[in-house]
Amino acid sequence: MRQHALTLAIATLAGSFALGAQAQPAYEPQGLYSAEAILDADVYLTRDPDERVGEVEDILFDEAMQVTALVVESGSVLGLGGRELIVESGRFTLITHYDDDGDTEHRVMLMASAEELESYPIFSDDWWEKARERSREAWLQTQEGAESAWQTTQEGAEQAWDITRENARRAWEAARDAVGADN
Repeated sequence: MRQHALTLAIATLAGSFALGAQAQPAYEPQGLYSAEAILDADVYLTRDPDERVGEVEDILFDEAMQVTALVVESGSVLGLGGRELIVESGRFTLITHYDDDGDTEHRVMLMASAEELESYPIFSDDWWEKARERSREAWLQTQEGAESAWQTTQEGAEQAWDITRENARRAWEAARDAVGADN
Protein backbone atom coordinates (compact mmCIF):
# COMPACT_ATOMS: atom_id res chain seq x y z
CA MET A 1 0.00 0.00 0.00
CA ARG A 2 1.41 3.42 -0.93
CA GLN A 3 1.17 6.12 1.73
CA HIS A 4 0.69 9.84 1.29
CA ALA A 5 0.50 12.48 4.02
CA LEU A 6 -1.43 15.69 4.37
CA THR A 7 -1.07 18.18 7.19
CA LEU A 8 -4.37 19.94 7.86
CA ALA A 9 -3.62 23.45 8.99
CA ILE A 10 -4.99 26.98 9.65
CA ALA A 11 -2.32 29.03 9.27
CA THR A 12 -2.16 30.71 6.67
CA LEU A 13 -4.49 32.19 4.21
CA ALA A 14 -3.20 29.77 1.56
CA GLY A 15 -5.96 27.19 1.88
CA SER A 16 -7.89 24.82 4.03
CA PHE A 17 -5.50 21.94 3.73
CA ALA A 18 -1.72 22.48 3.82
CA LEU A 19 0.26 19.57 2.45
CA GLY A 20 3.26 18.05 4.22
CA ALA A 21 5.11 14.79 3.78
CA GLN A 22 5.91 12.42 6.63
CA ALA A 23 8.92 10.31 5.77
CA GLN A 24 7.43 8.90 2.60
CA PRO A 25 10.14 8.26 0.01
CA ALA A 26 7.89 9.14 -2.95
CA TYR A 27 5.38 11.69 -1.68
CA GLU A 28 2.64 12.51 -4.14
CA PRO A 29 -0.10 14.79 -2.83
CA GLN A 30 -3.67 13.74 -3.49
CA GLY A 31 -4.43 17.29 -4.66
CA LEU A 32 -8.04 17.61 -3.55
CA TYR A 33 -9.60 16.22 -0.40
CA SER A 34 -13.21 15.51 0.43
CA ALA A 35 -14.50 16.33 3.90
CA GLU A 36 -16.92 13.45 3.50
CA ALA A 37 -14.01 11.05 3.00
CA ILE A 38 -12.25 12.38 6.11
CA LEU A 39 -15.34 12.19 8.32
CA ASP A 40 -15.34 8.90 10.23
CA ALA A 41 -11.61 8.44 9.50
CA ASP A 42 -9.89 6.46 12.23
CA VAL A 43 -7.73 8.49 14.62
CA TYR A 44 -4.42 7.31 16.10
CA LEU A 45 -1.66 8.79 18.22
CA THR A 46 1.64 9.35 16.40
CA ARG A 47 3.42 7.87 19.44
CA ASP A 48 1.30 4.70 19.22
CA PRO A 49 0.23 4.37 15.57
CA ASP A 50 -1.38 0.94 16.06
CA GLU A 51 -3.73 2.04 18.86
CA ARG A 52 -6.97 3.52 17.52
CA VAL A 53 -8.25 6.30 19.83
CA GLY A 54 -11.37 7.35 17.95
CA GLU A 55 -12.77 8.68 14.71
CA VAL A 56 -13.36 12.06 13.09
CA GLU A 57 -16.86 13.22 13.99
CA ASP A 58 -16.74 16.73 12.48
CA ILE A 59 -14.45 19.24 10.77
CA LEU A 60 -14.61 22.86 11.94
CA PHE A 61 -13.92 25.76 9.52
CA ASP A 62 -13.49 29.49 10.08
CA GLU A 63 -14.91 32.38 8.00
CA ALA A 64 -12.12 31.98 5.43
CA MET A 65 -13.00 28.26 5.10
CA GLN A 66 -9.73 27.27 6.79
CA VAL A 67 -9.80 24.07 8.83
CA THR A 68 -9.44 25.15 12.45
CA ALA A 69 -10.10 21.91 14.30
CA LEU A 70 -11.41 18.38 14.19
CA VAL A 71 -14.00 16.95 16.54
CA VAL A 72 -12.79 13.46 17.43
CA GLU A 73 -15.13 10.98 19.08
CA SER A 74 -12.99 8.99 21.49
CA GLY A 75 -13.70 6.19 23.91
CA SER A 76 -17.07 5.11 22.57
CA VAL A 77 -18.19 1.52 22.34
CA LEU A 78 -20.65 0.80 19.53
CA GLY A 79 -21.23 4.55 19.23
CA LEU A 80 -22.19 4.96 22.90
CA GLY A 81 -20.46 6.66 25.81
CA GLY A 82 -17.68 8.44 23.99
CA ARG A 83 -16.30 11.92 24.42
CA GLU A 84 -16.04 14.42 21.59
CA LEU A 85 -12.63 16.10 21.81
CA ILE A 86 -11.52 19.28 20.03
CA VAL A 87 -8.20 18.81 18.22
CA GLU A 88 -6.88 22.11 16.86
CA SER A 89 -5.16 22.27 13.50
CA GLY A 90 -1.42 21.91 13.80
CA ARG A 91 -1.91 19.02 16.23
CA PHE A 92 -2.85 16.41 13.65
CA THR A 93 -1.78 15.01 10.33
CA LEU A 94 -3.82 13.19 7.73
CA ILE A 95 -2.22 10.14 6.19
CA THR A 96 -3.77 8.73 3.04
CA HIS A 97 -3.38 5.08 2.05
CA TYR A 98 -4.14 3.79 -1.44
CA ASP A 99 -4.97 0.12 -1.72
CA ASP A 100 -3.88 -1.89 -4.73
CA ASP A 101 -7.47 -1.73 -6.02
CA GLY A 102 -7.42 2.10 -5.85
CA ASP A 103 -9.53 2.55 -2.71
CA THR A 104 -8.52 5.46 -0.48
CA GLU A 105 -8.33 5.24 3.30
CA HIS A 106 -7.55 8.22 5.53
CA ARG A 107 -6.01 8.03 9.01
CA VAL A 108 -5.73 11.03 11.28
CA MET A 109 -2.59 11.02 13.40
CA LEU A 110 -2.69 13.12 16.58
CA MET A 111 0.58 14.62 17.73
CA ALA A 112 -0.12 13.93 21.40
CA SER A 113 0.34 11.34 24.07
CA ALA A 114 -2.60 9.57 25.71
CA GLU A 115 -2.11 11.83 28.75
CA GLU A 116 -2.16 14.99 26.60
CA LEU A 117 -5.29 13.75 24.85
CA GLU A 118 -7.08 13.73 28.21
CA SER A 119 -6.50 17.50 28.52
CA TYR A 120 -8.07 18.38 25.13
CA PRO A 121 -11.26 20.44 25.34
CA ILE A 122 -14.59 18.62 25.16
CA PHE A 123 -16.93 19.60 22.33
CA SER A 124 -20.16 20.93 23.85
CA ASP A 125 -22.79 23.57 23.14
CA ASP A 126 -21.02 25.91 25.57
CA TRP A 127 -17.62 25.35 23.90
CA TRP A 128 -19.22 25.86 20.47
CA GLU A 129 -20.84 29.19 21.41
CA LYS A 130 -17.66 30.55 23.00
CA ALA A 131 -15.45 29.41 20.11
CA ARG A 132 -17.90 30.75 17.53
CA GLU A 133 -17.99 34.16 19.24
CA ARG A 134 -14.17 34.31 19.55
CA SER A 135 -13.81 33.38 15.88
CA ARG A 136 -16.43 35.96 14.86
CA GLU A 137 -14.66 38.69 16.85
CA ALA A 138 -11.29 37.71 15.36
CA TRP A 139 -12.79 37.80 11.86
CA LEU A 140 -14.31 41.25 12.45
CA GLN A 141 -11.00 42.55 13.84
CA THR A 142 -9.20 41.16 10.79
CA GLN A 143 -11.67 42.92 8.50
CA GLU A 144 -11.33 46.18 10.43
CA GLY A 145 -7.54 45.83 10.34
CA ALA A 146 -7.60 45.23 6.60
CA GLU A 147 -9.84 48.25 6.04
CA SER A 148 -7.61 50.38 8.26
CA ALA A 149 -4.49 49.14 6.47
CA TRP A 150 -6.08 49.96 3.11
CA GLN A 151 -7.04 53.44 4.30
CA THR A 152 -3.54 54.04 5.70
CA THR A 153 -1.99 52.80 2.46
CA GLN A 154 -4.27 55.00 0.40
CA GLU A 155 -3.52 58.06 2.56
CA GLY A 156 0.21 57.29 2.39
CA ALA A 157 0.04 56.98 -1.39
CA GLU A 158 -1.81 60.31 -1.63
CA GLN A 159 0.80 61.97 0.58
CA ALA A 160 3.63 60.46 -1.47
CA TRP A 161 1.97 61.70 -4.66
CA ASP A 162 1.56 65.22 -3.20
CA ILE A 163 5.21 65.29 -2.09
CA THR A 164 6.40 63.94 -5.47
CA ARG A 165 4.29 66.51 -7.33
CA GLU A 166 5.60 69.34 -5.12
CA ASN A 167 9.20 68.18 -5.58
CA ALA A 168 8.68 67.95 -9.35
CA ARG A 169 7.25 71.48 -9.37
CA ARG A 170 10.27 72.78 -7.41
CA ALA A 171 12.68 70.92 -9.73
CA TRP A 172 10.90 72.42 -12.76
CA GLU A 173 11.10 75.92 -11.29
CA ALA A 174 14.78 75.45 -10.40
CA ALA A 175 15.54 74.19 -13.92
CA ARG A 176 13.57 77.09 -15.46
CA ASP A 177 15.35 79.59 -13.24
CA ALA A 178 18.74 78.04 -14.14
CA VAL A 179 17.98 78.23 -17.87
CA GLY A 180 16.69 81.80 -17.43
CA ALA A 181 19.86 82.81 -15.54
CA ASP A 182 22.04 81.56 -18.42
CA ASN A 183 20.26 83.87 -20.91
